[in-house]
Parts: sequence; structure tokens; C-alpha cells
Amino acid sequence: MDVLLAERGMTLAELADRAGVSVVNLSVLKNNRARAVRFSTLTAVCDALDCRPGDLLDVAPRG
Repeated sequence: MDVLLAERGMTLAELADRAGVSVVNLSVLKNNRARAVRFSTLTAVCDALDCRPGDLLDVAPRG
């Protein structure tokens, strides 16, 4: 998310405003502390950043 924000010259607060998601929720996502993410949140963030979910998320094996 940091790279996408930097490429777009956008702050986390601006993304929160555009996506309609709280800064706290975005901070949790950005800092890899989220245990889950709602599809509606993911969609809103992707719409605001003009990206796809795969640009934001990566799946790594547990262990």
C-alpha cells in the first residue's frame, strides 16, 4: 500500500476519505496487522487507488 500511495501522491488520510474507510482500519491493513478484510473495504480501497486486489494483498504460507 505504501508504494501505491507514494505513486499516487496520496496520504493515508486522503485514501481514507476517498475510500470511506477509517484511517485506523487502513493503518491496520497497511502495517500487516489485519486478520481479515471485508470485501467491501478491499473494493473501496482498490477503487480509490485505481488498482486490483492483487496489488495490495499477498498470500504467504503459514509457518
